[in-house]
Formats: sequence, structure tokens, C-alpha cells
Amino acid sequence: MKSIYFIMILACAGMFCQNMSAQERRRTRTNPKDTQTTGLPEPTVRALSKNEDRKQNTENAPWIREIYRQINLKEAANAPLYYPVEPVGDRINLFTLIFKLLSENKITVYEYLDGKEIFTDRYKVNFKDFLDRFRVLYMEKIVGTDTIYVVDESDIPNSEVLSYLVKEAWYFKASNSTVDIKLLAICPLLIREGDFGEVISMPIFWIPYENIQPHISRTPIMTSDLNNAMTYTLDDYFRKRMFEGEIIKTTNLLNYTLAQQFSTPEAMKIAQDSIENHLKHFENQLWVQPDTTAVADSKRKKKSAKAEKPKTAKTQSTAPARSVKRTQ
Repeated sequence: MKSIYFIMILACAGMFCQNMSAQERRRTRTNPKDTQTTGLPEPTVRALSKNEDRKQNTENAPWIREIYRQINLKEAANAPLYYPVEPVGDRINLFTLIFKLLSENKITVYEYLDGKEIFTDRYKVNFKDFLDRFRVLYMEKIVGTDTIYVVDESDIPNSEVLSYLVKEAWYFKASNSTVDIKLLAICPLLIREGDFGEVISMPIFWIPYENIQPHISRTPIMTSDLNNAMTYTLDDYFRKRMFEGEIIKTTNLLNYTLAQQFSTPEAMKIAQDSIENHLKHFENQLWVQPDTTAVADSKRKKKSAKAEKPKTAKTQSTAPARSVKRTQ
């Protein structure tokens, strides 16, 4: 009886080992071209130092206003973030770059929380969890003691990321008495069709802009149909504010979005225009403007004084002109 029991144990152990071996072969059976590579080398010390110098400190700013914008990639001004949809040579769109950097653990991203952004270790996003949550197909590859999650180029959901959220801070610089803008974070939005045909917009994760800036500052893009030279980088595109986006929220005590504060599209549009005008004209409101009436009176007085000034007649000489003709 003991011998039969022992034989059964050996048989089960053999089946278990065979199953594990098959699973291991299935995990490692990948095409070499499927491995995730960004095509970008690691940022140099000089590049990192330059990026460090360009950081904007808002801690001591006496005035700050945080704005959330939604960027629609189907609009012409925002097309450089979306095209090419699939990589063409060295050209890739923004989300493809983000995806590959995350797969190689080169950037840190954080969970999208409703109404707040917390960039701490507790809310870091794991690459595998991201793939599972958004149903992205992948294969596991064992390299030494590490597990790599390989995604085929065709399975990257870059064509479904049709919008971004951008959080920016408008702040007053006391050092030179000017208003500046700092990009704080960006969040890709995945647009998919629901089970009942409805369109669902799903925020994926928040990326602090300073985390991705060293990489996008070395990623050239084409920004014009009339000039196909890639003269700008993704960082230039954001820093020069070449994108267009509607304001959907401002940081407020109740943490309401504009949609929660205004019930009709007309009222929301009026609120958006009011915020835009306040931001644009805030710097002009910092200084005391001269009285326009006084300026006009001063110009009028100067003009009348100039008109009343008597003109002095030019005196003409009555002496005969001296001939310079040489006498013979």
C-alpha cells in the first residue's frame, strides 16, 4: 500500500514539473522584435543638469492659481501629440513614448485619484497592474530573476489615447515682478466604447512633468504642415504653450469642477472665458495705469503749444553774389 502511495506522489510531482516547464517555455517564447525599447539613450549628466536649472520654484510665490485643461488631440493645434499614431522610424507619439518609458521603469507615474493628485510611493502605478486594469495584452518573459512584461507594438493603446489633462500653475514671480506658468503634471485619457455603445473617458495615471521632461526634451516632433522639418521637441511644445485646451477646473476650496459649478454649457463657456481673461490681464492689473484723460490733455496741450509757436523767417542776404569765374 505504501509503495502504491509513493508511486502516486512521484507521478503527481512529475506532472507538476512538466506543467511548470511548459509554462516557462510559453512565457519565454517571444519574438526578439517585441522587446520594448524607446530608441532613446539615457539622459546625460549635462542634460539632467540643464533640466535641473530650468526647474521653476513656486514655493515662495505670493500668488498662484492652478488650472486644469483638457487637450483634444483631434484638434489641429494638438495633432503633434497624436501623430504618427503608430511608430514610423524614429518618430513616435507622446503616449507611445510614455508607455515604453514606463515598461522600462524609466519614469514614475501615479494613480489618478478623483479630485486630488498625490505623488507619493503609496500611489505609484505598477506596470503590470496598469496592463491588467486597462486590458492590454502582454507576455511574460523571465530574464534571470526578473520578470519582463512584453507588449507587441500593435497592442499598445496609443490610438485610443485621444485626450490629455494638463495641470498648470500660473504664479507671480516676486524676483522680477512678472507672471510665469509652470507645468505640473499631465494625464493621458483613454477613450473607449462601453458595453452599451456609450463613449467612456478613462484617466490612466498622472505623470509629474519634471519626471518626463528629461526624455521629451530630446524627442523631436513636426508641428507644421508647411514645414516638415522637426525643429521642435515635445518639451518645446509644452513650454511654449503651442497646445490648445479648454479649462475644466481650477483649484478651489470645494474641489468642484466647472461642470459641477455650472449646469449649462453657456454658463460654463462664460466662466471659462472669464478665467482666461483674468489670467491674461492679471499682470497688467499689478501696476497702476496712468489716467487716460490726463494723458490725453497733456498731449493736446503739447500739440497746441507747438502750433502757436511763431515761425521765424529766414533772412536773405542782399549782397551781390561774388563771381567765381576766372578772369581771362
